[in-house]
Amino acid sequence: MRELPSLEKLALSFSKLPGIGSKSAERMAYAVLRMEKEDRDAFASSIKEVGERIAKCPVCGLYREGDSCPSCDEEGRERSLLCVVEGDRDATTIEKAGYRGLYHVLGGVISPSKGLLPEGLSIQSLLERVKAGSFQEVILALSPTIEGETTSLYVSKLLSPTGVKVTRLGYGLPMGGSLDYADGLTIEKAFEGRKKI
Repeated sequence: MRELPSLEKLALSFSKLPGIGSKSAERMAYAVLRMEKEDRDAFASSIKEVGERIAKCPVCGLYREGDSCPSCDEEGRERSLLCVVEGDRDATTIEKAGYRGLYHVLGGVISPSKGLLPEGLSIQSLLERVKAGSFQEVILALSPTIEGETTSLYVSKLLSPTGVKVTRLGYGLPMGGSLDYADGLTIEKAFEGRKKI
């Protein structure tokens, strides 16, 4: 059978997505091929738009479209609370549980085995933000893994001299779990049970 390089290239692109193996990527590529031309063009256009219109907020690190940040610029947010998360998906999960304070995205957790050291995370900008702001509480909402706990302890130690109250989510979340797989009620209970570090 003759090779279809464009289809293979598309499958290879899909396989770069998390959790997508080569077989799933191939199925997705064929699904795109079977789409009506208008749908395929809209699909391609939406991918292009995401790359051109969405960028990280220079203050909190959340993704934003245009100049307005969904956290920093929204009226009615509790500006004395700062929730520190590993990534955007965690913030989305927490938001669904009813949290209405501000966010700070670290961009990962400390994991030397994966090459993620404190210098590679946005910890320094977090410290500068806390020192310059009027936060009463910083909530460390990192996944309850060894790396998440290590990062929480490291950050809380750095924040200690600022005098701001540092808490972490309660253990309503299972150890070894990930925030983006938790349901809203579990997240809500974890927030209610947060403790000072």
